[in-house]
Amino acid sequence: MDLFSIFIIALGLSVDSFAISVTSGIILKNISISQTVKIGFFLSFFQAGMPVIGWLAGYSFKSMIVNYDHWLAFFLLFAIGLKMLIDGFKNKPIDNKINPLNMIVLIGLSVATSIDALIVGVSFGVLEAPILISAIIIGSITFIASVAGLKLGCRFSKLVKLKLDAIAGIVLIGIGTKILIEHLYF
Repeated sequence: MDLFSIFIIALGLSVDSFAISVTSGIILKNISISQTVKIGFFLSFFQAGMPVIGWLAGYSFKSMIVNYDHWLAFFLLFAIGLKMLIDGFKNKPIDNKINPLNMIVLIGLSVATSIDALIVGVSFGVLEAPILISAIIIGSITFIASVAGLKLGCRFSKLVKLKLDAIAGIVLIGIGTKILIEHLYF
C-alpha cells in the first residue's frame, strides 16, 4: 500500500474526530492550549492505536467485532448526543452538561470514533501495509483535524447565540446514525 493511499484513508478516518472536535468546541466555548492538546491527543491516540490493534489481531478479531462494532459506536454517540440535546433545552448549570474534557466522556468519544480504524487495521494486516507509518500518519492527521475542529467550534459558538448544546447533540446522534447505516447497508 502506498503512502498516498494511507494518507487518503487517514483523512477519511479523521472526519468523525473532526466533527466531535467541532462539537466539543461548541460545548466548551473557550478552550486553552492544554485542553486542545488533551482532546486532540486522545482522539488521535485512539485513531492511531486502533489500526495497530486490528493489524495485530487479524481476521479472527474482525469476525468477533464486525457484528456489533457499529452498534457500540451508535449507542455511545446516541446516548451522549441525546443527553446534550435534552440539556440544550433545559436551563441547567454548565456543570450538569456533557463535558468533553471529562476523562470518561473523552475516552467514550475516542473509542466511538475510532472503531472503524480497528477494521481498517485488519485490512492493513491483510494487505501487509506498513503499520507503524500508517499509525503515525493516521494519528497526525487526526490530531490536526481535531485541533482545527476545536478552534472552529469555539469560534462558531461565539458567533452564534443558539441552543448550541442541542445542535451538538444532534451532530453526535447523526455521526452515530451514519456509522450504523454504513455498517448495516454498505
